[in-house]
Amino acid sequence: MSRLYISDLDGTLLDSYSRVSPLSAATISRLSRKGVLISVATARTPATVEPLLAHTYTSIPAVVMTGAALWDRASQRFLDIRTHHPATVDAVCATLRSHGINPFYYAIESDSPVIDCYHFGQTLSDKEQKFISERNHLPLKHIHLQPGQLPPEGLSQHTALIFAIGNIADIQRAAACIARNIDCSLSCYPDIFNHRIGYLEIFAPGVDKASAVARLKERVNAESLTVFGDNLNDLPMMGIADTSVAVANALPQVLDRADIVIGPNSADSVANYISEQNR
Repeated sequence: MSRLYISDLDGTLLDSYSRVSPLSAATISRLSRKGVLISVATARTPATVEPLLAHTYTSIPAVVMTGAALWDRASQRFLDIRTHHPATVDAVCATLRSHGINPFYYAIESDSPVIDCYHFGQTLSDKEQKFISERNHLPLKHIHLQPGQLPPEGLSQHTALIFAIGNIADIQRAAACIARNIDCSLSCYPDIFNHRIGYLEIFAPGVDKASAVARLKERVNAESLTVFGDNLNDLPMMGIADTSVAVANALPQVLDRADIVIGPNSADSVANYISEQNR
């Protein structure tokens, strides 16, 4: 029976140094070359997924941007992209602006490996400046700062993610308003280091890790599914798995949902588990 193994990255496959350890990279590469179906499902974009997996061979696409697209590592292109309807982009951004928030627009197309990230606000907060400076060097993400300008023609047709950073109270109020009035998939959460800062991610309706993993399972003709996770956004894909596995450092809700609990992310636990299952 062919089995698909899908792991979250941060806190699950990535170790305490936020990397795929040499042992995990070697193990997953060896198994993938033998035909074992292994990939990742992450909120990250290919711009950071590719550097993290630089020493890890996988033969099948990855789920990126919380399921807004699949990423074919071999051809360096997006597959199965789920973008917002243009009217939704307009409605979301009008709501955000009414709350004093200027978002980032993530535009992706199937014929380009690069994400074009736009911001049209007149000023940038310190947190937004830091966000940009940490990503400006990435070859697969181009950040366009166009203060006070209008979005380029066609941008709304290719927008897969609307992302905002701001004061947590403002972000939460905007998120509640959007959730009440606009059909979309929304995630609102505080910064782990500064709870006064909030983040908001808005995707097209139905976008989540579970739906994308299900499509990937069908694409690779897998008969069963094992997933690994540690955080709340992993719960949907754990819910559709034949076997759901939590790392020991997972949140309590994830540990409660899991069929199996393995060692922590710091101990190559995901790679070791897959290796044990494929002896």
